[in-house]
Amino acid sequence: MGMGRFLYTPALPMMAPAGLGPAEAGLVASANFAGYLAGALAASLPGLSAHARGLMLGALVASGVTTAAMAGTGSIWIWAALRFGGGVASAFVLVMASSLIVARLNAKGRGALAAVHFAGVGAGIAASALIAAPFVAGAEAWRQVWLTGGALSLGAAAAVALLVPGDGGAPRGAGGDARRRSPGIWRLVLAYAALGFGYVITATFIVAILRDGPSGRIGEMLVWLVVGLAAIPSVWFWSRIAARFGTVRAYQAAMLVEAAGVALSAVASGTVALALAAAALGGTFIGLTALGLQEAARRAGGDGRAVMGLMTAAFGLGQMIGPAVAGWMRDATGSYAGPSLIAAGVLVGGAMVAAPLARDET
Repeated sequence: MGMGRFLYTPALPMMAPAGLGPAEAGLVASANFAGYLAGALAASLPGLSAHARGLMLGALVASGVTTAAMAGTGSIWIWAALRFGGGVASAFVLVMASSLIVARLNAKGRGALAAVHFAGVGAGIAASALIAAPFVAGAEAWRQVWLTGGALSLGAAAAVALLVPGDGGAPRGAGGDARRRSPGIWRLVLAYAALGFGYVITATFIVAILRDGPSGRIGEMLVWLVVGLAAIPSVWFWSRIAARFGTVRAYQAAMLVEAAGVALSAVASGTVALALAAAALGGTFIGLTALGLQEAARRAGGDGRAVMGLMTAAFGLGQMIGPAVAGWMRDATGSYAGPSLIAAGVLVGGAMVAAPLARDET
């Protein structure tokens, strides 16, 4: 899922000769996140828990196919349609896999291994950087990148089919009405929407930001690799912080670290400074995703598949708006600095919205 969802970032600058300018790039990215929003809403529908494994595997295959198919066209509207389909698949994977696998780990008393599950997204981001690096010199490099990413995604889907047993779906009947279970959960939902908007501009355009600056193409891939490598241990790290200080306080701290990284990406120039911004981004956004879902499920009670869908939809709404705004502002101003600073402010606001929830942990 990490590959299908984030390969667009290193491929994006390579696609500029094919007619993908900043505004068009923002449109295509927003189509992906619109699909993510639609998929999150669909995945939270009642009656799907019994089919969680099949839906997860089907969505993984769809993610791989839509990734590879990006190489077969030069039409912005077909790219947008493919990214929309990939977004639907990504949301289904996140909701179904997380509810299924986390529930099974909890049932086995091995809930801490959820960090390994969520680390897969960071591994996919790192792999996307490595895929893009050898092909940066060719005129049609972006086609090779999409084909390679799609093939590896389908191979990973086959591995998942072998490794995840088919002995039933995620537990039923949990999650229910989030408002009845915990009124404060709506603060968490709003903070999660802020996270979606706040992380996505840098996550989508950081390689393009480097392309606008003095860094070479190897520097672009190295910075994106930093995002993925920092993301791999992030859930484990922030889970340790949460165990010591409380989940909401850990969530707030991670939001502020990410805000600092996003702000740095707005004002920095050069590979080293953007690598620090990349480390702050990669080291927080997957951890925040996991902490938010886990806390929402705890507040809702049970496995929380329905509330995971609600949270993922809020996240999807935030990240759907971000790239379109950033692409338009980049065309208007010639810089990503403005939208990045707005994103940093939204992240700070999200941390403040969540603040009253920390009192529940004292």
